[in-house]
Amino acid sequence: MNNDVSYQRFAALVGKHNLFSICLPQNPTIDSITSACVLYLALTKIGKTVSLACSSDIPKYSVTAVDKIKKTLASGGDSLVISFPYTEGSIDKVTYNIEAENFNLVVIPREGYDKLDPAQVKYNYSGGKIEAIIVIDSPNLNNLGELYSSNQDQFRGKEIINIDRHLTNGNFGTVNIVEKKLSSTAEIVLRVLSYLDAQLDREMATNLYNGIAAATNNFTSYSVNSDTFEASAYLLKSGAVKKPLSKPVSSFPTQPKNVLPAQQESVLQDTSFNEGDDNLELNTGTTPVMKFPSVEKFPSRPTSQKLPIEKQTAQFKQVENKEIKNEEDQSKPAPKEWLKPKIFRGSNLI
Repeated sequence: MNNDVSYQRFAALVGKHNLFSICLPQNPTIDSITSACVLYLALTKIGKTVSLACSSDIPKYSVTAVDKIKKTLASGGDSLVISFPYTEGSIDKVTYNIEAENFNLVVIPREGYDKLDPAQVKYNYSGGKIEAIIVIDSPNLNNLGELYSSNQDQFRGKEIINIDRHLTNGNFGTVNIVEKKLSSTAEIVLRVLSYLDAQLDREMATNLYNGIAAATNNFTSYSVNSDTFEASAYLLKSGAVKKPLSKPVSSFPTQPKNVLPAQQESVLQDTSFNEGDDNLELNTGTTPVMKFPSVEKFPSRPTSQKLPIEKQTAQFKQVENKEIKNEEDQSKPAPKEWLKPKIFRGSNLI
């Protein structure tokens, strides 16, 4: 277990700096996402300016502050960035002019290409300052992907706090809080909070508890120990709410098995079962209702494969006559010879 020195050094850096960027690895786990979001909430509570960054797209988990995760290393800044969809070779020239008190940026499209759609133009700011970088759940900086490869200059000369539990972690930070025996990163962040002045609230406790549950596969992992349960109990006492954090699914139901595509119908309204209706409607509240076709609606045997009525009647009569004849034969008494004992004599041909 890590000693108190690393935690104390981290607390000292938090007291010294005001501008932080929390970085997540590519394709982060729920454990790392919940941990980073809790650190964001804690540092924001004590008046720090914090940004959350990840180079991968983050699903909209039901995690507090997950919407704060951006693809830029730092938020804010003074540089205005104008962006719009671009096709290679579609722009002929970019110029500017000053007219009265207006600055005009002129984008001239190349002949044969469509002009720029104003509705697709986006504006934001970049160049925000960073004093310290917190890296969550990453064994090395390269694991951050484009977030590091495209911003290496901003990493140089910065205080880097490395929070992780990987066995392969390279201790690349100026402060390394690497707890390789803990079952989740959320447990490490819970310990970090005890060294800060940020009070644990219900949302933060919920994030951390569900991060532990996800990292340990609902506490069934071999890495689970008494520390795991102690941390979870503390979070529950702090108001943590147990809830599923799985990836969101489409609001439309998937195609049921064993039902032909042409025979299923999605109804985008909330209805209930109506007497006399030959379709079974499954009412799930606000979700779309799936109607399953009755047996009569499945395709029957093609008429071309059915025998004519006359032939079917003849076949039925033929089978019936055979059955009657068999019954009559079975009702006759057996011959008397069948009841006599049979004597088999040997042969002297040998």
